[in-house]
Amino acid sequence: MKKVVIATKNRHKFGEIRQIIQPESLGIELVMGGEITDAPAETGKSFFENALIKARHYSEASDLPAIADDSGLIVNFLGQEPGLYSARYAGENATYEDNNRKLLSRLEGFPPERRIAYFICVAVLYLPDGRYFVTSGLVNGKIAAQPRGEGGFGYDPIFELPDGRTMAQLFPEEKNRISHRGRAFRRIALFLKSAIREEWI
Repeated sequence: MKKVVIATKNRHKFGEIRQIIQPESLGIELVMGGEITDAPAETGKSFFENALIKARHYSEASDLPAIADDSGLIVNFLGQEPGLYSARYAGENATYEDNNRKLLSRLEGFPPERRIAYFICVAVLYLPDGRYFVTSGLVNGKIAAQPRGEGGFGYDPIFELPDGRTMAQLFPEEKNRISHRGRAFRRIALFLKSAIREEWI
């Protein structure tokens, strides 16, 4: 069975991506990159650059196709914070709760129109021969006044969708259908299908 590396050591993220890609339907096995090598420094100036850095790094370390994404939360009112620093918004060793608390404190007292936000995900499939494919996904919403919901991870408890629910209040299947990562990785799955059919991997 062909193997494809997912460039992460985060088991929550790996599981979510696995549900979206559904590797069994493609006849492939997904391998968690964190079990192969350490993550590279994310020195890019954009989500695309960081995703490409990670995908290339894990592909070269494993000699396998690798998929990486760089995702973030954008609040325009805050000058596009947290942006590229979404995972470490409250510091290098920040927890999800630390990041959420910092963002809520930055928006405390501001009305809904100042809390408009969106999640973005840029995903890259990198092949051992150096070719790569890029796609992206986006979902709009706003920052809630306080966390709600027990599901998801990261900023999900404070990201409120237009229907009033937060991402953390969705069932996993529903989240994967509408989320930024779900939209990007469904397109990556199509690239994978084509790559397998053309025997690029």
